[in-house]
Amino acid sequence: MKKELFLRSTTLIQTNNDSMASKQTSTAKKLKEHENERSTLAAVLHVVGQPLHINMLTLTPPARGEVLVRMQAAGVCRSDWHVISGDTKHPLPAVLGHEGAGVVEQVGEGVSLVHVGDTISLSWAPYCGACFHCTHEQPFLCSAYDGPIWKGAMMDGTTRLTLADGTPVCQYCSLGCFSEYCVVNEKSCILMPATICPEVRALIGCAVTTGVGAATHTANIRAGDTVAVIGGGGVGLSAVMGAVVSGASKIILVDRHPSKRQAGLSVGATHFVQYPQKTSAESASAKVLEKVLSLTNGVGVDVAIEAVGIPALQQLSIDIIRPGGTAVLVGLAPMHASIIMPTAKLTRQHKTVKGSYYGGIIPAKDFPKIAQMYLTGKLPLDKLISKRYHLDQINEAYADMCVGALARGVIVFGETASTRLPAKL
Repeated sequence: MKKELFLRSTTLIQTNNDSMASKQTSTAKKLKEHENERSTLAAVLHVVGQPLHINMLTLTPPARGEVLVRMQAAGVCRSDWHVISGDTKHPLPAVLGHEGAGVVEQVGEGVSLVHVGDTISLSWAPYCGACFHCTHEQPFLCSAYDGPIWKGAMMDGTTRLTLADGTPVCQYCSLGCFSEYCVVNEKSCILMPATICPEVRALIGCAVTTGVGAATHTANIRAGDTVAVIGGGGVGLSAVMGAVVSGASKIILVDRHPSKRQAGLSVGATHFVQYPQKTSAESASAKVLEKVLSLTNGVGVDVAIEAVGIPALQQLSIDIIRPGGTAVLVGLAPMHASIIMPTAKLTRQHKTVKGSYYGGIIPAKDFPKIAQMYLTGKLPLDKLISKRYHLDQINEAYADMCVGALARGVIVFGETASTRLPAKL
């Protein structure tokens, strides 16, 4: 009896000791994490339709498979504006920004793709490498990461950012590039040459890859093709460059702003057609169609790339391609947007309509290829950068974007901001 009581007592003591040790380990871990937390200044969207606010946030260190990045540059993209306007639904509060570049500051356990000090571009499409889409060379459609990305969270369903009162702050595309620092999945970090300036590395992360890829991968433009690109922003001008390197014989840029003429011609467009303003969409599209037909001997273009995301322009892209031609929809339209598809006409004229998400590329493989094309002079990516802004000028940057004043605006951080502003390329 005494032996039994002794054994039970010993077991209880051991259990209590194990429990206490576990709690001490957990407490020590939390204290260590707290010690490693840092503050970061970020542009936060609190309410749809309202300006972004510059807040000081708390950033927890990277967990397993994650990387802490010191941001150097982040592009001003219309996809983020869709969240601000409410056209894209997203949990709030959130730090926006999905087109960025920076330097690796710290790596979590198990990270092997990058190391501290590496210069990187960020991809907004991390991938698992094992799902159906990943094994079919479509990592940008990875099903494992689709849920967390749209929730603005990391793979464990939580975010690494909090407000002063402890409220979690979402990270758009699991990134949140409009912040001095961000913690991201290692699969979002693509090693890039340090000789490429941060602004260009940032644009390779979205606009350039989306536009160039739409031309070279999705549309598969061939030498001698005639091409029309609708929209002269960062994606559209990148599509023009993609058409150039693919050997297109005629490249027609369509935009409502006459200022985009020079921007288009400087990156390889051969013609510019202004989309009429102050008239109905139907009338404006009819005039553009007439002009495109006159430039193509009445046939239409082999390939049309719509890079804005407006249904009327998506419809126009189908109208201006020749029988047997291909229309590629690249611009991100508001959720639930739709167009009327002339199905009988598509069938009888053998027209093809394609969606293009992230240019149909594989970031880990194609980012470095695009970087080399830039370094060898084949892609004049510097010409995309219209203006640089500090983080506290971010609302001004989006105002400029909305009126069509930019090809691409770029938010610059730290030394990049102090040494490169206000110079323009």
